[in-house]
Amino acid sequence: MNSNQNIVFKNNTYTTEDHSRIFLDKLFLNTKIYFVIKYIQLVFKNKKLALKGLYNKEKWTSSSFDVFRLIENCGGKFHIDGLDNIKECKEPVVFISNHMSAMESMIFPFLIASHTELTFVVKESLANHFLFGPVMRARKPITVGRLNSREDLMSVMKQGKDILGNNISIVIFPQGSRKAIFNSAEFNSLGVKLAKSANAQVIPVALKTDFWGNGKIVKDLGPIRRNKKIFISIGSPIKISGNGKKENDQIIEYIKNKLSIWNN
Repeated sequence: MNSNQNIVFKNNTYTTEDHSRIFLDKLFLNTKIYFVIKYIQLVFKNKKLALKGLYNKEKWTSSSFDVFRLIENCGGKFHIDGLDNIKECKEPVVFISNHMSAMESMIFPFLIASHTELTFVVKESLANHFLFGPVMRARKPITVGRLNSREDLMSVMKQGKDILGNNISIVIFPQGSRKAIFNSAEFNSLGVKLAKSANAQVIPVALKTDFWGNGKIVKDLGPIRRNKKIFISIGSPIKISGNGKKENDQIIEYIKNKLSIWNN
């Protein structure tokens, strides 16, 4: 990690302070033009590295940090707690999170992979995307087609168990797709089942990232809402017992409670 990243991880919590919007972003008033230009530049830079076989963990976390700073440069205000729960992890875990926007996929490598080897469960279409695909494939994700739930389950369980066994943590978004409103009925128990099969713990992550909205035409390039604060809360590790239903309910309640606090 570079020195700037160490500043972010100095304590258990992080809050954006004394970080004003940069002049070039202000120049475009309240539009997303500057943000989109810089984000696309970063994506193409990373794609180029990935195609050359140079997009390693260090490049991944560094580029993720660049997105983190870009968000702050464009007026984003982060409020993050529970960072010690990542730093103190001695064994690979399954991070289970709600999913609101492209932001979490972009900044989780910086927040998490700086301290543990990491990969994601992602849609097959994303891994094959002409722009994002090379970057995603470089980090060897578990891919799911979302057409056959049984096949997806078997794939995640088999690959996931091997990955966790190789001391690599996994991020999974049980909702499947990004949703502005959290619906617990859409939150499946795949992450808990995977953790149980590999005798691993889970870490719940609650987030509110509607600063970066979902686009109607290009989903990753939605509106930038500078009036929306960004909240991320990383919970304590949970050991799975029984069939995991109790723990999955516990994760859902953790996310719902955090969202209730943040929304109010």
